[in-house]
Amino acid sequence: MRQIVIPLLVAAFLWFFMFSPWTSEVFNFWTAMSFSAIVLMNMAFALRPQWWAEDVKFDWRNLAGGVALAAALWGIFWVGDKVSAWLFSFARPQVELIYGMKAGESPWLLSILLLILIGPAEEIFWRGYVQNALSKRWNPNAGFIVTTLVYALVHIWSFNFMLVMAALVVGGIWGLAYRLYPHKLGALIVSHAVWDAAVFVVFPI
Repeated sequence: MRQIVIPLLVAAFLWFFMFSPWTSEVFNFWTAMSFSAIVLMNMAFALRPQWWAEDVKFDWRNLAGGVALAAALWGIFWVGDKVSAWLFSFARPQVELIYGMKAGESPWLLSILLLILIGPAEEIFWRGYVQNALSKRWNPNAGFIVTTLVYALVHIWSFNFMLVMAALVVGGIWGLAYRLYPHKLGALIVSHAVWDAAVFVVFPI
């Protein structure tokens, strides 16, 4: 169990450092996020080196499926943004705070980081390692539920309800996809990377 708890504690600390109001100004957010992605990805490689051979295929079906899922998620979030703004007065200002994190940054650099490093690293760690490990230790349903909840909860240090809910939704969808198709991690890596770049930089909501 230590091989699950310790990586989760490391992830929780990294998200606290990136998002909490007490520490978020220490380093540039994108530098901290890139560093965190490298740490998480290396932990996944060290603790489950066989994940690539077991779960990942980058054939045309996985690539197309990943892009299609990213597009569907964008649509879900577009609708969710309109509904939440209608229901809650705080919703859109909190979304704008999220988008404010890219102020002054190069859109090209952010797109590259999200596509090549940050999106893939998160999926490799959260689904490829954490959900896989919890599913084997308990059962696939428990692994899916716990991973989804923890992935959302580590964002709580932002004190941004909309960000936590966004993490819960995307974590739930990617987690359910991994629960149903555990050997389709390649498609989820593509989906996470494309969705990150699309919703945050290329086609912001």
